[in-house]
Amino acid sequence: MAGKVFLVGAGPGDEGLITLKGLNAIKEADVILYDRLANPKLLEYSKDSVELFYVGKSAKHHYRTQDEINQLLIEQAQAGKVVTRLKGGDPFIFGRGGEEGQELLQAGIDFEIVPGITSPISVPAYAGIPLTHRNYNSSIALVTGHEDPTKDKNNVDWQKLATTIGTIVILMGVGNLPKIVPQLIAGGRNPQTPVALIRWGTRPEQETLVGTLDNIVDKVRSANFKAPAIIVVGEVVRLRKELNWFERKSLFAKSIVVTRPTKQAKGLCRALAQEGAEIIEAPAIEIVPPESYQKLDDALERIGDYDWVIFTSINGVEAFMKRLFELSKDVRALAGVKLCAIGPKTAGRLQDYGLIVDYLPDDYVSEAILTGFSTEDLSNQRFLLPRADLARDLLEEGLAELGATVDNVIAYRTIQGAGNEELADRLVAGDVDLITFTSSSTVDNLIKGLGDNYQELLKDVEIACIGPITAKTAEGYGLKVTIIAKEYTIEGLLAAIKKYYSK
Repeated sequence: MAGKVFLVGAGPGDEGLITLKGLNAIKEADVILYDRLANPKLLEYSKDSVELFYVGKSAKHHYRTQDEINQLLIEQAQAGKVVTRLKGGDPFIFGRGGEEGQELLQAGIDFEIVPGITSPISVPAYAGIPLTHRNYNSSIALVTGHEDPTKDKNNVDWQKLATTIGTIVILMGVGNLPKIVPQLIAGGRNPQTPVALIRWGTRPEQETLVGTLDNIVDKVRSANFKAPAIIVVGEVVRLRKELNWFERKSLFAKSIVVTRPTKQAKGLCRALAQEGAEIIEAPAIEIVPPESYQKLDDALERIGDYDWVIFTSINGVEAFMKRLFELSKDVRALAGVKLCAIGPKTAGRLQDYGLIVDYLPDDYVSEAILTGFSTEDLSNQRFLLPRADLARDLLEEGLAELGATVDNVIAYRTIQGAGNEELADRLVAGDVDLITFTSSSTVDNLIKGLGDNYQELLKDVEIACIGPITAKTAEGYGLKVTIIAKEYTIEGLLAAIKKYYSK
């Protein structure tokens, strides 16, 4: 079986800038070779069986040589595999995609080019610098700064570029900037021409340094500004003062830890990232089935005997419905049974199954449910609570005190999650701004994962909690909670975080 190679441009860094065709090539690949500048989060879209090869390069250090990369592409394709070569930016813009394509052609390997959003255009855009503007320029040049401009033979004539091109965009030029700048000035470029360097553009860690030709080298040296960076030379840099949209985002450059289970964390991670935050996923819990289904099965077999079923989380809904279907039942089994849900998201998940909630308390905590039932005569009422193994006893005890018969059954368990091996190192380095907790179990398990010196690690980190119950758990560990959502939902937590940092 013949294999095939896709030479894919991964875009400049923001995972949202991958093209649809590029994403499909990642999903379908048997083998992926990826670069240093390709966002590693893109690899999460690959299938479980994919084989990954890191082939990154940096100045003066190649993890694999270009010849080795070429040979690896050929060998994997000849083995009948679909190979995706994931390259930062665009494969044909200083990406050596042309060379790789030629090697594949000579080896008789079928290949396809998937263009990417190239960094010399997108990175300045994220810094608020349009490369063209009718009031400033009518031409641009994309050039490599990797070559030493003082050597005898050079592919880039800097002195000619100096006055013939409106905006000059230089890639891989940080190291040679002290040699490039004199060449531009010698060619007639005004020393007061604005210059911008954008490091790790389109990512939350984006940094922008602005100066002029006559002072930019000193500024780079003073700031210890390192590669990789895009350099923009031209009057359009002045527009950054007005158009700098990305770095003005409410959570720009904030490093935020998300402790939710991986599958459930995507919505919060996406929302935080859209506000400019860097996301550190550290799943503190994992949702798993109960050790035994017997009690839940017994309740489901006689579900029609209950007057109420109370769902306290989306996890409870999903575990309950999954087991109901596994017992060859469907929503008709719930005919005549009233449903209560804590929070609109839990109610919304029930509606996804075609079930309408009869009671939704104003506050999204167990106490609010008890308040709602406090004026009812529950002496002949049967309640089913399909919940987690570590759920609070408050609801069960409160309903029993009101006269109800309550069956509290374990529908799922929460166990310690995979965490993040690098989190402790980042905490030690002071490289974490905020940790988010969405349940008491996320607090418990993150603390357990950090060990006995957790208070020292977290002393300078802000803590955000989804509600007062979770906050109380965090405070029980001696943590200072700075953010508590007024609405106990993910949306409420996000709003509270944005409001806090807007100050």
